[in-house]
Amino acid sequence: MPATPNPAPPDHSGPDHPGPDRPGLDHPSPDPPAPDLPAADPPAPHRPARALADFLRSRRARLQPVDVGLPPGTRRRTRGLRREEVAGLASISTTYYTFLEQGRDVRPSRQVLDSLGAALRLEPAEHAHLIHLATCEPTAAPVGAAAEVLAPGVAALVDRLDPDPTYVTGRRFDVLAANHAARALWTDWSLLPPEERNIVWWTLVAPEARTRLVDWEAEAVGALARFRAAADHHPGDPAFADLIRRLRAAGPEADAWWPRHDVSALSSGRKRLRHPVLGRLDLTHVVLQVADRPDQKIVTFTAEPAQRERIAELVRTATRQADDPS
Repeated sequence: MPATPNPAPPDHSGPDHPGPDRPGLDHPSPDPPAPDLPAADPPAPHRPARALADFLRSRRARLQPVDVGLPPGTRRRTRGLRREEVAGLASISTTYYTFLEQGRDVRPSRQVLDSLGAALRLEPAEHAHLIHLATCEPTAAPVGAAAEVLAPGVAALVDRLDPDPTYVTGRRFDVLAANHAARALWTDWSLLPPEERNIVWWTLVAPEARTRLVDWEAEAVGALARFRAAADHHPGDPAFADLIRRLRAAGPEADAWWPRHDVSALSSGRKRLRHPVLGRLDLTHVVLQVADRPDQKIVTFTAEPAQRERIAELVRTATRQADDPS
């Protein structure tokens, strides 16, 4: 009796599983023929698709073949890996990956996104950002965003935390509240023009930030990377677009760093300050999100006991001077 042939494995190819042998991608079926890929990006993809395309290109450009275990090759005309190398590492077709980098209307599955994250050697925050960019729906640009309002209880909490420096930022990292200690160590944001009451703006643009922050460049890069992650969560928001434009126009660093598409998650950590009165301060901080307004972040710092007492004395002196200006 002749042997029964084994059944063919099920075909899982589709828009979410664009394997290397999927018809219409690297191996187009003869009817209809696959169109030639355009040399330039297609016009006007929606904002999240454009952000995803830009992010993928930036992550590809920063890798070299040796970073991913590939031979260096010869005659490389562009920086970083080639598209076909990323596609091969992620086990997807080159054409499909090209569509992603062109901002085409394709919907990669979580499996494809995880493969791309591994191929591009993304850090956890970058991987989460990739998934957000690929899965968020385009939204209409807000006609006019209302001013952010801080709950009275949150504002009262910030004041009660003196002399531990504490401030609250909103969705664009605008400073919504700051206690006496934070204003004494950083700046009094309430005295600044409204458009400059922003921790990212202060860090990158304010002249005193470069001397106040011991690790200014690392702090500035980190602040811009966190702002980039927030901006890509608010596509089409004119307030973000305005701040991006002003930051890039205000100094060469932001203009040079923004196209790198670096992103960073909110996290606890350490900060080193150089205060004109107190000298060097080493602080640790935690970041808390307001439960019913997750775009609002409470950032609170602590110092070792001797430094904390010096901060408290500075706050008391500033308060007395404010109460008795004579």
